[in-house]
Amino acid sequence: MPYSRGTSNNIIVGAAALFIADTTLTPGTLKAFVGTESFKTTLTTTLNAVDYTNVGYTMNGLELQFQPDFGEVQVDQVLDVAKLYKQGMQVSLATAFAEATLENLLLALASPDSKLSGTKSSSAGQVLDMSAGDIGDVALERGIVAVGPGTGNPATAAVTERVYTAYRALSIENVTVAAKRDEASMFEVSFRLLPEDASGSYGKIVDRTFAPA
Repeated sequence: MPYSRGTSNNIIVGAAALFIADTTLTPGTLKAFVGTESFKTTLTTTLNAVDYTNVGYTMNGLELQFQPDFGEVQVDQVLDVAKLYKQGMQVSLATAFAEATLENLLLALASPDSKLSGTKSSSAGQVLDMSAGDIGDVALERGIVAVGPGTGNPATAAVTERVYTAYRALSIENVTVAAKRDEASMFEVSFRLLPEDASGSYGKIVDRTFAPA
């Protein structure tokens, strides 16, 4: 094969659409791909036991960070370490919700659906209960799916996309709610990903193509 400087079609530019499930996910509960439509459409329109909430506009894209932790073995005869071994792993996903709705704040705070009641059109309004919780409360986990541009030739009949799936995600960082004169209100949120029980997998990343009908 002759030398090639690279393939520009493998450069990804563009934001992803972010969906948060109402429960944790497993390989068995994640919706199947449909060959004639984007996975964004599948998550929005196809009936399934799991409901997904589209958070709408986001800022600063989506950042998936893998943070391995390695231990060191030092020996007398080597000034540097002689061996590294993996002793831990953390995976996190960060973004910012640009639509400052109470529904998105509920997701950013990892609060249960029961903390949000009413509607904006009612006399009492829509209410988010900012409760501290009770002793023994279990941290609320949800699944996350993001669909963005993938690698491939955009000139072909098939459309490419990349699907990021996190089976168990928990919001663990500070969430700030602000109203400022010169900045849009948004919720910066960082999710800690945890491995799924049966497989030990955090999730998966899939590059796929589909041919619109």
